[in-house]
Amino acid sequence: MAKESLESDARSTSQWRPAMNPSTLIGIIASVLLLATVVLFTAQSPMSFINLPGLAIVITGTLAATFISYPLREVVRVAKLVGIIFRRENFYTQEDIRELVAMSRLWFQGDARAVEQALEHTRNPFLRTGINLVIANVKEEKIIELLRWRIMRLKAHERAEAQIFRTMATYAPAFGMLGTLVGLVNMLEIMQGGDLAVIGPRMAVALLTTFYGILLANLIFKPIAVKLERRTEQRLIAMNMVLEGISLISRRHLPSFIEETLQSFIAEYQDEIRDQHGGAEDNAAAQTK
Repeated sequence: MAKESLESDARSTSQWRPAMNPSTLIGIIASVLLLATVVLFTAQSPMSFINLPGLAIVITGTLAATFISYPLREVVRVAKLVGIIFRRENFYTQEDIRELVAMSRLWFQGDARAVEQALEHTRNPFLRTGINLVIANVKEEKIIELLRWRIMRLKAHERAEAQIFRTMATYAPAFGMLGTLVGLVNMLEIMQGGDLAVIGPRMAVALLTTFYGILLANLIFKPIAVKLERRTEQRLIAMNMVLEGISLISRRHLPSFIEETLQSFIAEYQDEIRDQHGGAEDNAAAQTK
């Protein structure tokens, strides 16, 4: 019965496709509205905010500095990481809890063969590794040590990926200033004529590169880095939940206790100390009794 339920869970989740992340969609819409407001309502001509050479200085300089700073294999992952923030990712925590509880029942009954069969349908390699070690009668502290090392490895790897975007957010304004300095040098060459009709547009073009650098840093690179860091935190919570479940299974705790413990990892409380909504009603009911 447990095997059939695990198979049905795997089939249902394999048909699921992640949708667009709603917060990213809202952010994109707000960014477009912001840029439209800046371009359409703060300038005489929208074309005055377009300076392709200045934009090229910022983008090319940022990419060049990033390639110098990081190995090629890490930089080429940037495109894939950008795609992550656009989709709403499911961490399958409820599926992992159902699998752990089902396996804990089988293990509590001493049916190791059934646990091995259930593992064949497990999509979580982290969970599979831990349960295999339990079946092999490895000591609990050794299992915890290995799984914690894998958690730390994932944490370091994904935070390094987010750091790439934080580095790009540092480089972009610097190359924006570089473009501004180049524009000012070109402007100084024509200041001797004293023609304000020429100096004014040249000054505006020089400042646009700083505008591009600040915009890219604070509207693209930093938000992507924060999004990736939040994703890593959620993945670490899911992995620690699985780690706790494997530890409880290794100690042969009751399946009902394991389920309640794992559910507490994903439960959302507005306040861990006091219930802001039902506290007064519960106290009144207690006094009445």
